[in-house]
Amino acid sequence: MSTVLIGSILSAMSTGLGALIILFVSNSLTHRFKDILLAFTAGIMMAASMLGLIPEALSQGGYIPLCIGIYFGVVTLTALEQSIPHMDLGHTSKNIQFDEKALLIISAITLHNIPEGLSVGVSYASSKSDTGDLIAFAIGLQNAPEGFLVALFLLNQQISKTRAFIIATLTGSIEIVTALLGFYLTSYLENLVPYGLAFAAGAMLFIIYKELIPESHGDGNERAATHSFIIGLLVMILLIGV
Repeated sequence: MSTVLIGSILSAMSTGLGALIILFVSNSLTHRFKDILLAFTAGIMMAASMLGLIPEALSQGGYIPLCIGIYFGVVTLTALEQSIPHMDLGHTSKNIQFDEKALLIISAITLHNIPEGLSVGVSYASSKSDTGDLIAFAIGLQNAPEGFLVALFLLNQQISKTRAFIIATLTGSIEIVTALLGFYLTSYLENLVPYGLAFAAGAMLFIIYKELIPESHGDGNERAATHSFIIGLLVMILLIGV
C-alpha cells in the first residue's frame, strides 16, 4: 500500500515539477521546443508500454486478455475524448474567450490523467515487483512536460505565473486517487491484473498516437520531433535495462 501511494504521488506531482519551470521562464517558447518535448515524452511512454506493460500482461494472462485489455483502454480513452471537446495546447486558432477555453483545456488534461493513474495502480498490483516503479517513472516523465505546457498555456491567457503553476499541478492530483483505485481493484481481483496491465498499455498507446505524436508534428517540426521520439525511446530502454 505504501509503495503504490508513494509511487502515485511522485508520478502525479511530476506535473507540478514541470509546471514549476513556468515561474522562471518567459511567457512564450517556440513551437519547435514544445514539439521536441512532446515527442520525447511519446518515446518514453512507448518504451514503457511495449517493454514493460505488454510483456507483463502476456506473461500473466496470455494473448486474449492482452487484446481485450488493450482495446478496452483504447475505447475508454476514446469515450473520454468524445465527452470533452478536444483542443490542442499549441495548435488552435479559434477565438474562444479565456474562461471557456481554459476550462476545456483543464478538463481535458484532468480527464486524460485518469487512465494514467490507473496505469500506475494496476502496475503495482503486478507480481513483478519493479513494474510499478517503471510505469510510475514513465508516467512521471510524461507528466512533467505536460504540466509545463499547461502552465504555459494558462500564462499566455493572462493568468499569473503562480496561479498557472497551482492549476497545472492540481490537474495531476487526480492520478493519486485513480492509482489507488486501480491498485485495489486488481489486488482483490487477481484475475484482473493482466487485463489491467493491458488496459494501461492501450491507454498509453492511444495517448501517444492520438495526442502526443500529432501535436508534435503540427508546426513543420516533424524531423526534429522524430529524432526526439527515438531519443526518448532509447533513454527509457536504457533505464529499463538498468
